[in-house]
Formats: sequence, structure tokens, C-alpha cells
Amino acid sequence: MRASKLQPALLGGVVIGTLSALPVISMGNCVCCLWVILGGVLATYLLQQAQPTPVEGIDGAITGLLAGLVGAVVGSLVSIPIQMVMGSMQGDLLRRILDQGGGDMPAEMRDALQSLARGGVGGALMLLGFVMSLLVNAIFGAIGGLLGTVMFKPALPPTPPPVPGFADSSRPHAPE
Repeated sequence: MRASKLQPALLGGVVIGTLSALPVISMGNCVCCLWVILGGVLATYLLQQAQPTPVEGIDGAITGLLAGLVGAVVGSLVSIPIQMVMGSMQGDLLRRILDQGGGDMPAEMRDALQSLARGGVGGALMLLGFVMSLLVNAIFGAIGGLLGTVMFKPALPPTPPPVPGFADSSRPHAPE
């Protein structure tokens, strides 16, 4: 009996999205998409716990991929209020940088930083970040799911030893 991939993918995706959206903790994704792989592994672990037979590689990869997609959506939704709070601080920081070192900067770069400080491209950057997150999370979530199938494969019971005195019916019996 195969278990549903939906609940493990949702839980793995919530872990991915939450850890990826938090300001300092999200830096863990700079290390080979650590939180995305962790979410894929977690989703496969949960899938394995829900079924008695070992999870096949394709099932683990699909569950991890789904967790990555859910994580991209959750991460984008969680990052909106964080950006609303942090955005004003980032704008103030950019204005100070422009005021202190603006004379040495090329005009194009100064214009781009002024646009960022005003918040003119925030929505476009968030949309681009969401699309990139969908792609990257799907790939690394699937990798995490595959790793989970290897890490959490249940131990198979040993094969029983042959029963003494029990003759194999396919071979002729030797005369006694």
C-alpha cells in the first residue's frame, strides 16, 4: 500500500518556506540549498513512516519536488510581511550609502540604488525571486527526496535459513 505524498510534501514545504524566508536563518540556503534539501529529506522520511514497504526512488524524488514547490509558495508568503518590516530599514541603509559614497559611483549604479531605495522594483524582484525559487526548490527538493530514500530505507528482515529435512520438490530424491 502506497501512502499519500500530499501531507509529507506539505509539511516538508512548510519547513523549506519558513526557514528560507527568515532573515538570518535563510543563509543556510547559501550552503547547497540546505533548507530545501532538508525539507525534501523530511518529506521522504514522513512518507516512509506512513507505509510499511520501502519508498522507491521515484516516489521520494516526487515527494521532495512537491515539497520544494510548496516551500517556494510558503517562503514567498512568509517573506512578504518580513519585507514590509525590513524594507524601510533597507531603504534607509541604501540612502546612507548613496549619501556617503555616491560621488565615486557610476551614474547607472547610483540610479539603480536610488530606485531600490525608493522601493520601485520591489514587486518585480519578489516575482523574479519566486520564479527562481520554484525552479531551484523543485530541483534540490527532489535531490533531498532521493537522499531520504537512501537514508531512511527500512531494514529488510533476513532470509530464513533452509529447513533441515525439507527436500526441494524440483530435484529427484536419492534412494536411501
